[in-house]
Amino acid sequence: MTPRDRDNASARHRAGAVAGLAALALVSGCTVGPDFRRPAAPAVDRYTRQPLVAKTALADVAGGEEQRFLHDRDISRQWWTLFQSPQLNALIEKALKANPTLVAAQAALRQAMELVYAQQGFFYPTIQANFSPSRQRASAALSPPLSTSQLTFSLYTAQVTVGFTPDVFGGNRRQVESLRGLAESQRFLLEATYVTLTSNVVAAAVQEAAARAQIAATKDIIDISTKSLALLRRQFELGYTARLDVAAQEAALAQVQQALPPLQKQLEQTRDLLTALAGRLPSDDPEETFELATLHLPQDLPVSLPSKLVEHRPDVRAAEDQLHAASAQIGVAIANRLPQFTISGAAGGLATDFTQMFADANPFWIVAGNVAQTLFAGGTLLHRQRAAEAAFEQAAAQYRSTVITAFQNVADTLYALQHDAESLKAAVAAERAAKVTLDLTVKQQQLGYINYLVLLSAQQAYQQALITRVQSQANRLADTAALFQALGGGWWNPPE
Repeated sequence: MTPRDRDNASARHRAGAVAGLAALALVSGCTVGPDFRRPAAPAVDRYTRQPLVAKTALADVAGGEEQRFLHDRDISRQWWTLFQSPQLNALIEKALKANPTLVAAQAALRQAMELVYAQQGFFYPTIQANFSPSRQRASAALSPPLSTSQLTFSLYTAQVTVGFTPDVFGGNRRQVESLRGLAESQRFLLEATYVTLTSNVVAAAVQEAAARAQIAATKDIIDISTKSLALLRRQFELGYTARLDVAAQEAALAQVQQALPPLQKQLEQTRDLLTALAGRLPSDDPEETFELATLHLPQDLPVSLPSKLVEHRPDVRAAEDQLHAASAQIGVAIANRLPQFTISGAAGGLATDFTQMFADANPFWIVAGNVAQTLFAGGTLLHRQRAAEAAFEQAAAQYRSTVITAFQNVADTLYALQHDAESLKAAVAAERAAKVTLDLTVKQQQLGYINYLVLLSAQQAYQQALITRVQSQANRLADTAALFQALGGGWWNPPE
């Protein structure tokens, strides 16, 4: 064996020994810091203080159907189809395709996953290749840098360097775990964006339908007031009533007409909102229009178990993964306080002739290891660990707050649905009674049996009852959508 062969064999043996030590350090390394455990679901069997009734009240009007609460039932991912509105389905489909908020959330998820993959790269050695040509002249006052007396020469250096940091105490594993937790959190925030978007579209559609119904009701009241004013004017011309009565009816009509522009403004702004939710500019008027009569009230309402809410609510799952990420950061901070190991090596060739870099004795190699332990840093590493522990406590409190808010949302909507049904039933009765009173009052006014004060009172009572009934119908639809959102929106189920 030539000296060159012996050198190459020795280099291979040393490189193999270093690689073996690195692999052993990686395999035998521990992972410092706490291991994350999912928080247990709250030990409750219902959302409200008292057990809910099995079904809501019934009102004899469109949207007044009784609703049944079906416990321990799952929610459809496309829950909005229960409203049986083709226009609503079409608008939500457009929103899911074009809304920029979804695009931003999707990009945020991709970014979070790429950060995970980037951090995983530190599990492997870093290999770099380098080639450095140079032309130089050495001073004659110094010893010649080459083995010859030549002072002007070219130098060519080519080498491959390898650097590796064994994850002895699991600091990098904890960092990957933390980034993966943040990525999972972002995934659930994306699901929350879907749920929020669809819920907002349904709420805006209900709001538009309610605005149209209130505009129609206000126009009916204006028509009634206009006819009453015309009658009073004829009676005034005939001397049967005073000018004061006519003036009072004119003021009442103006007051009712004054209520119309704000409703029309609300309708136009709601249309702008629907356009924006669909990812378009306000100048693009949506093709879909919504009326209360075309939105059917879902009658069977699935209500999942409280123990499943923490799995179904995307905001709760996002908070849980943020807690996981904070837990892993404690391990990162602990690992940074422990010795840091690095292994590096380089092999290459150096010569004054490009073709001779790896000839004869020109090749070179080096293998080095390093262990570094911070002895004093002004308490920086200790305080960073304490900061990570405080951040974990903060994330735990935020998770608890998110869970409480989730249960509160469900309880609020369940109570609202019960009282909405009772409110609509009372509103329908009040509207019908007020209509009967108004019709009788108008007839008596035509015969001259009552004064204008009674007529004004009947008109105002009917106006208020009519608007209240419309709002009660809209509340039932809106709160039904809010229940589906509060229960998680069914994101975990595959699309139908």
